Amino acid sequence: MPGDHEEDSGVRIGGDGYGGVRLTAQRARRRRTSLRSLVISGSLSGVVLIGSGVAWLAPNYAASKLKSVDAGTSATAPTGAMNILLVGVDKRDNLTRRQQNQLHLGRDVGERTDTMMVIHLSEDHRKVTVVSLPRDTWTTIPGKGEHKINSAYQFGGAKLTVKTVEQATGLRMNHYVEVNVLGFIDVVESLGGVTVCTPVAIDDPKTKLSLQPGTYTLDGVQALAYARTRATARSDLDRIDRQQQVISALLGKALSGGTLANPAKLAGLVDSTLKTLTVDPALADNLLDLANQLKDVSTDDVSFATVPLAEVNYRTPTGESAVLWDKEAARDLFRRIDADQPLVKPSVKASSPAPSGSPSPSASPTALTIPPGRIAVKVLNGTSITGLGAATRARLIEVGFMVPSPPGDTARRDFVTTVVRYPPGREDSARTVAAAIPGAELREQPDLAGIEVVVGQNNHDVKKVTVTAAPAASPSATPQATPVARTATQNICKR
Repeated sequence: MPGDHEEDSGVRIGGDGYGGVRLTAQRARRRRTSLRSLVISGSLSGVVLIGSGVAWLAPNYAASKLKSVDAGTSATAPTGAMNILLVGVDKRDNLTRRQQNQLHLGRDVGERTDTMMVIHLSEDHRKVTVVSLPRDTWTTIPGKGEHKINSAYQFGGAKLTVKTVEQATGLRMNHYVEVNVLGFIDVVESLGGVTVCTPVAIDDPKTKLSLQPGTYTLDGVQALAYARTRATARSDLDRIDRQQQVISALLGKALSGGTLANPAKLAGLVDSTLKTLTVDPALADNLLDLANQLKDVSTDDVSFATVPLAEVNYRTPTGESAVLWDKEAARDLFRRIDADQPLVKPSVKASSPAPSGSPSPSASPTALTIPPGRIAVKVLNGTSITGLGAATRARLIEVGFMVPSPPGDTARRDFVTTVVRYPPGREDSARTVAAAIPGAELREQPDLAGIEVVVGQNNHDVKKVTVTAAPAASPSATPQATPVARTATQNICKR
């Protein structure tokens, strides 16, 4: 209702940051961090190409753009289930000084890899699963001993990288895709920018990224900075969440009618994506057939997960900081992938929302799917009881919700029952909020930008809720033993 609320500035998807991280000022470390974080975002464009299958529209042109490398993969025909290892490589040798300054890079040249993603295509090629492998994973590099997994490329290029990932995951890699990260900017620009959501302010002097909580459409350079920044509580693990968020948004745009029906935009997307790729020879020969089979895949069919971790602050024998996988949970994750089992179960549709302005009971037999840690709310005091809004806000924060703004007041001060108001498309999140406030009413309201809790005289107690799917990422650097999978649709900002 106009006049009695401020716009909700919270996250719509992701759960990628909680803030409060102090950034080091050591120049050498900043240079290394810049190199690492840049390479991460480049792999996004490769996933967009594979997931969207748009290359089928320009076969001859696509074939002329691809480069190939012998990666020692177990090539298969472009049918049946397959695993593709995707890595991001930072190649900056041909950058001008102006470009390096624009991207806030150092003067170093050469090639580095830090991003690794295993992409699994289902037997019928109707589902795509993307599993991020944290760059700091402490593992055995064949013939080299124990090192971080991102050392494999430096030790032995594509072949040793493939061997290392196969040994760590137990999966055979059928194909290999290497992406030049700097092409990511052109991919974003070809789609007219990318929309992202952040629940907290990001002020990162390394990437020159400064955002207040909210939703933004970023250009290529800004999107690169968003995917690079480590200025959130879980550092690289939060950065993985942001990468998956950006991939989902780009996929959504690539698959939209506005892109597929626009020849100029589609040509720009194909051109900017293909020229960043190096693939194994078999994939170079079969990429167009494969892409043709994937052209009907939607964002509901693409899911993302990260390897479950047992320890995120492991100190290696060499004194480095690394992460350790939860071996049993990781083994189960890759077993399910190898068996072609989906990581995201089909969601149960909730009952139709009540008409605008009319209440409905908050109780629902439908399982809660959106965890509090991914939901930002605005609290409004709908009564004349002083301090009730502030007390409710504090309790919501205590049980895990994000409430970035101070409480406000409604124009009316006669609310008897607490009401959870939400815009269309946010019912899943609103149900989690209502479940945390027993007796609260759910109310869809089209003119809202985000979820609001209007505190009434009754039903304002707050309790902790249990989410049975997609548990929240911890705001601190704690291990994640159970793999969390989300579809690209769930990751896309709901504005």
